[in-house]
This record gives sequence, structure tokens and C-alpha cells, in this order.
Amino acid sequence: MDEITQPLRISVIGLGYVGLPLAMLFVDKQHHVIGVDLDAGKISRLKAGRSYISDLTDEQVSQLMQSGKFEALSDYRQIPPVNVFVICVPTPLNRSGNPELTYIERAGTEIAQLDLQGQLVILESSTYPGTTEELLLPILERGGREVGRDFYLAYSPERFNPGAHQFQRTTMPKIVSGVTQQCLQKVSSLYSSIFDTVVPVSSTHAAEMVKVLENSQRFLNISFLNAVVKFCEAMHIDIWEVIDAIHTKPYGNLDFYPGPGIGGHCIPVDPMYLEWKAAQVGVPLPHLQISKHINDTMPLYLVGRLKKILSEPQLKDASILLLGLTYKKDVSDLRESSSMEIFSILVEEGADVSYHDPLVPEVQIADKTLLSVDLAPELLSRMDCVVLLTDHSSLPLESIVLHSKLLFDTRNAVKSLGTKSHVVRL
Repeated sequence: MDEITQPLRISVIGLGYVGLPLAMLFVDKQHHVIGVDLDAGKISRLKAGRSYISDLTDEQVSQLMQSGKFEALSDYRQIPPVNVFVICVPTPLNRSGNPELTYIERAGTEIAQLDLQGQLVILESSTYPGTTEELLLPILERGGREVGRDFYLAYSPERFNPGAHQFQRTTMPKIVSGVTQQCLQKVSSLYSSIFDTVVPVSSTHAAEMVKVLENSQRFLNISFLNAVVKFCEAMHIDIWEVIDAIHTKPYGNLDFYPGPGIGGHCIPVDPMYLEWKAAQVGVPLPHLQISKHINDTMPLYLVGRLKKILSEPQLKDASILLLGLTYKKDVSDLRESSSMEIFSILVEEGADVSYHDPLVPEVQIADKTLLSVDLAPELLSRMDCVVLLTDHSSLPLESIVLHSKLLFDTRNAVKSLGTKSHVVRL
């Protein structure tokens, strides 16, 4: 494996939750990074030294911009000659629930229009097995180019875990793959200079499968527990007591928990990429679609539980405070958040709904802009019910339990405070 002995010029395409932190890692190793994002608002915030990602502070962004090793652009045509392209664009679902790969196609097309002379192109975006070689490779080979001669193509799935500060980004083992052996050698060399451990796999198909299988496994397990919650409610069994008892077994346990619904840009999306590809090759994976149905119905189930807790068949004019709207604790990301769906259903039901989220100052609900409220004892005591949806570390749990008339805890967040008659757990 060839060592990286001098700084490279690297273009990171897509400066979101994956691309921007990765750009910082490259800069930390003295590489020069040209970041590209078509969202002009992101570029403006970066140039002003302001972060739009909860895992990165304004100070870190300012240091990046002042390093002299990072440029932020919103136009592909402004990209200067580089050694490496890293594609970190979104891979969402379209309105039909199928893979939406136009962002990858756009990035590949723009790169293909540049003068490729031996550059390494790495796709990091989560996607189904086959995307790199079936979609991106033909785009880059237009005009008679050949992989391994005119450019090198690799796939390396991002594995960042937003909000999980116990994991250093550079200590997370980095999966790498290449279309050819030389492609694999080049991507291995680059990432060996950044990450503590590089894990080569035999093909881009295998590397793509690593990511979607990791997230599909998590999706299946959490969805199963969310289904079991409904069974336990019918049987008057405390699911959290059962989980605690299960964890006394010293082996064979997985760290999964029920909640108001799975959200984020990966866990609910990647399984649908795998499910779509499985159907394409004639090997359906029905468990994924069943799990999706379970997840999609959790917001309605939560609202139904809330009606039972309040002993009210209707929620009209009920005062309800939602705590935490993001899809997971300690991140500012609202993508695919079940809390937002719960919020919308409650508003449609006529409830008087307010929210507190330290990471989300305002949201759009039913064409209205709503602001996060201050979490004062007087506010808590006025509410008919306080619903804890996302257990951010900064939430004052003792005060919430002390001052709430009724608390619906969907995350078992106040477990350590003991059993309280006015606290109902999922």
C-alpha cells in the first residue's frame, strides 16, 4: 500500500452531516479541501464561521475557515484541479418510497465534465449494492474513459453516529472497496492516513451491503420492540421492566429499545434501499416492509396512548407540551422524525400543543411557525400532559418530573428518578 507522503487537494461534494466533518478530518491531516454544496445558505454560514450541524461548534467551523486549507463553493464549475473527489450527497426516498439517486447522478455528471487525469473518486453516500458500478461508473466512463486508467473509483460507506460523542470519528473502523485492485489500494492509502483502522472488503457491492445491512438490522430490531410495546400494553406488562431483566443475561443481548418511532437520514431510509434492490433481483425481504409499517404507525399509536392516559376520547383543547422533536437525543436533525408527525396529528386533533427543544428554536407545523418555549416550572404545571419524545441530555429531568401534573415518558428517560404515580412510561 502506497503511503500518502504529501498533502492532497480533495474536493468533498456535499457538506452535510457526513461531508463537513469528513472535510475537517482531511484538513486536520494538512490536506487542502474544496467543499462543494449547492445549498448557498450553508456556504454563507460556513464563510461566516457558523455551524449548522449540532456535532460541530461555531468555533470549530471558524477554525476550519481560518485554516487556509478549506474553501467552500456552491458551484461545481469553480472546482480547481484536485487529486480526489469524495461524494457525500443525500440519498433519500422519493415520493413513491423508492431510492432517489439524482444527487449521486448530478455529482457524477459534474465530475465527468471535468478533466479527469488519474483522480480518485470515492462515493460515501449510503445506497443499495450495485450503485457504484451500475450507476456511477458508467457516468464517469462516458467519452471513452476507463476506470483504472483515467480515474479510480471506490466506495467507502460513512459510519458517523451523530450525537454519539463517545466515539471519535477517527477510531471508527473505515470500510473501503474499489472497482479494481488499484482503486482499492488508492482508497486504502488515503483513509489509512485519516482513520486508525481501515477494513478492505472484496467489492463495492460488499461495502455497499455493509452499510445497508448495519442499518437494516437496527431498523428490524427497534421496529420489533415497538410492535412488542403494543402487545405488552394489551397484557399490562411493563416493557421496560422486561428489558431490564433480559439485560441480566450475560450474553446474546442487543442494545435496542422501543420509542416513538425511528427517524433520521439513515435508519428508516437505508432498509428501503435494500428492500428495493432485493425486489429488483427477485429475492424479496418482506420483513423490511413489515417493519416499515410498524414504524409508520407509531405516531398514531402514541396519540392513542395519550388519549387513554388523559381518559379523553378527544384531545380538542387539551394542553400538551412536547419535549424534544429531533429524531434522536443531542442532535438538531428533524429528518424523518416521528415527533414531527406526532406534533402534526395532535394539532389536527385540536389540541393546544407547544414544544421545547434546545436544538430546534422553531418549526413549521400546519403552515405556522412555532417557537420553542422556555421550560419554566409554571409552564410544566399548567399542561394537561407533558410528553417526553426525545431525551436530550440538557433536559432538566428532575424539574420536569417535579412540576408536571402528568408525564408520558416514551424513552424511559426518568427511570433513575424512581416510580411516580403521575409518570406513565411507553
